[in-house]
Amino acid sequence: MKENHIPEPTLRLLLKVALPMIISQASETIMMFADRLFLAQLGKNYISAAMSGGLTAFTFSSLFIGVISYVNALVGQFYGANKKTQCLQSTTQSIYLAIMVFPIILLLIPVVKYIFILAGHTQNQINLEYTYFAFLMIGALPLLIRNALAGFFLGIGETKMVMIANGIGMCINIPLNYLLIYGYGPVPAMGLRGAAIGTIGGSFAIAIILFFAYIRHKLYRTNHELKIWKLNSVLMKRLLRYGLPSGGEMFFNTFAFNIFLQLMHSMSEDVAAAVTITFNYDMLAFIPMIGLGVAVTAVTAQQKGANNIAGVKRATYLALQTGFCYAFIMMILFIFGAGHLVQLFTGGLGSQDDYLTTLAIWMLRLASIYTLADATQLVFAGALRGTGDTKWAMYISTALHWVMASGTFILIKILKVSPLIVWIYFIGFLVILGISMMVRFFSGKWQYINLISEPGISFHLESDHLHIQDY
Repeated sequence: MKENHIPEPTLRLLLKVALPMIISQASETIMMFADRLFLAQLGKNYISAAMSGGLTAFTFSSLFIGVISYVNALVGQFYGANKKTQCLQSTTQSIYLAIMVFPIILLLIPVVKYIFILAGHTQNQINLEYTYFAFLMIGALPLLIRNALAGFFLGIGETKMVMIANGIGMCINIPLNYLLIYGYGPVPAMGLRGAAIGTIGGSFAIAIILFFAYIRHKLYRTNHELKIWKLNSVLMKRLLRYGLPSGGEMFFNTFAFNIFLQLMHSMSEDVAAAVTITFNYDMLAFIPMIGLGVAVTAVTAQQKGANNIAGVKRATYLALQTGFCYAFIMMILFIFGAGHLVQLFTGGLGSQDDYLTTLAIWMLRLASIYTLADATQLVFAGALRGTGDTKWAMYISTALHWVMASGTFILIKILKVSPLIVWIYFIGFLVILGISMMVRFFSGKWQYINLISEPGISFHLESDHLHIQDY
């Protein structure tokens, strides 16, 4: 047996991995926030269209993003088992998968317009949100590839590189969005189209930076061989087998959430704007904690690959404590600062939009309730993915999301309740989701899942090369 080269998890080690990812996700938040703040100057329908069209674009990319991103756990477990060549081979398979699925994404573009129509949006809303959606889908390839490359750095625990790439992408994205939305000199004002193109430009820059960082990495240079860039059916199947439940969970959950959002938008243009403003601030709480969840997946995958069950548990509990601290700060901000936060978006609107402002303030205050639930479900779901327990996480999370979406349809279209009642119902769903993920982790079933070695296939190490023997 080789001595375990993966250190025991400590708060310092967790934060070393998690903080760059939290900052990376924060940069994503800032980009979206700035994008919508710029669009708010064009009118309330523009920020609603950016929320609706952007989420729909992510929904129909999320299945592929989820599968490709699962290379994080695969690389992490191979790295924990000290199998370095397989880390590189797994990354290659995820890059190839990104290229393979891109044509499918393009074929979805004309079909999705009917979702906006079926949701009952006005023609003006449909035209704006579909424009934003279509441009983002056309430029999805850099997003897919950057997720594959980021998975490598996450898996080996070097998240600082992802943070740097995202930071540079943000510095490119924000001024580019401003220029393309409003126009300047010879550059015409392109509104929503400009916002989408600017976002694609930032994503492309991130993908380029991560690619060059990858091929210059010591692990790549010292283990580089031609076969690293060859299709590997065993690792591709492994990525698909465990990544599809993860990607399926992301797709079905995002789809259900998108139904919730589209139904809320169908209530009125004021409700649509209020929901968009609320979620714009909710991103400040939710998206950085996604970074924490991704870091938990990486750290628990390494500990599981090193066969350190106690290390998996300790890393998860440390992450939960960190998430709770951040969630508590956001709770205080949302409860006591809701009025000022909403005013930033509604300051240019007239007295006829007082209902919009009041509704957004109450939604934001109520959103403070589920920040702890978000932290709980993201941390425990991240740990379950890192240990390979992706199927159960998909089943329970997907089921709860679709119960939420179905209930929202009944409340809005049949019972015709007020927006705040629907919002409280949504918050209750998130609390139940967090409890469910926690209960599954405590059950300990993940301890018996072996991600990198399965019955019928044995992996052994000789000079860091992968050898496969069918029994």
